Amino acid sequence: MQKSFEELRIVFMGTPEFAVASLDALIQAGANIVGVVTAPDKPAGRGMKLTESAVKKYAAERGLNLLQPEKLRDPQFLEALQKLQADLQIVVAFRMLPEVVWNMPPMGTLNVHGSLLPHYRGAAPINWAVINGEKYTGVTTFQLQHAIDTGNILLQEKFAIGDNDTAGDVHDTMKNIGADLLVRTVQQLAEGSIKPIPQQTVANEADLKHAPKLFTETAKINWEMKTDQVFDLIRGLSPYPSAFTHLQDKTLKIFRASKEHQQPELHPGAVLTDHKTFLKFATSDGYIHVLELQLEGKKRMTVEDFLRGYRF
Repeated sequence: MQKSFEELRIVFMGTPEFAVASLDALIQAGANIVGVVTAPDKPAGRGMKLTESAVKKYAAERGLNLLQPEKLRDPQFLEALQKLQADLQIVVAFRMLPEVVWNMPPMGTLNVHGSLLPHYRGAAPINWAVINGEKYTGVTTFQLQHAIDTGNILLQEKFAIGDNDTAGDVHDTMKNIGADLLVRTVQQLAEGSIKPIPQQTVANEADLKHAPKLFTETAKINWEMKTDQVFDLIRGLSPYPSAFTHLQDKTLKIFRASKEHQQPELHPGAVLTDHKTFLKFATSDGYIHVLELQLEGKKRMTVEDFLRGYRF
């Protein structure tokens, strides 16, 4: 017998703040969350004090049944998960699941992904959409299967990326859109009104844009690039891990910038400043004006505050 939305036994899996919005939306909508799986507490900060994930804090405040496995194939964890008798599992910003986990419930496991699949599969879809200068992105709910981010699409919602939006801005917008989309997805699954769409019917594999993991080299600014490319890289890596360059042998992270399209007289990477109000770097076809930055060993600040105390 088919269960209603409120009757479905749901196990939720997630770790960061992004996932909290989805868990909260489900609870507010009346979902029956029988268990929450999140990352183990980890030491952080100078004192290496154990810190809890955002999802754990939220779940603990609401008295939800909490599981924090070190390993997802651990027999004790699998036994505890099986006992929850979930009809459906939901994954939002969590780690990769083994088949023994994602294939456990009768309705399978669905994932919320931060792109319009099949484009931008991978670990950093928000970052790469901004880095590539996309005007739109979106959220997809889909069914997990063997290959990562390749399962059948359930629902999607598209939204605009502003010309000056950072990855952080897109993340905050997507967090709420994704939460609403997830609730609608589960409601429609309960009603039996969703027709899953295979990803290969949406786009050819050869045409896909990808979202691989970000590395240090990804974040290093190449001033030989065009102004628009550098600007999008800075936006796409802000606030984390942040694009960087070097200023007088020290690492300089750039969080916010503006662009100037005027053929520079200086070579790419050269610095120009009035020591009071502006600091700009030459690119291959213009300048990047730094607006918010952090010099190695210093705190994050505006360019005016930085110039007030810095000596070239």
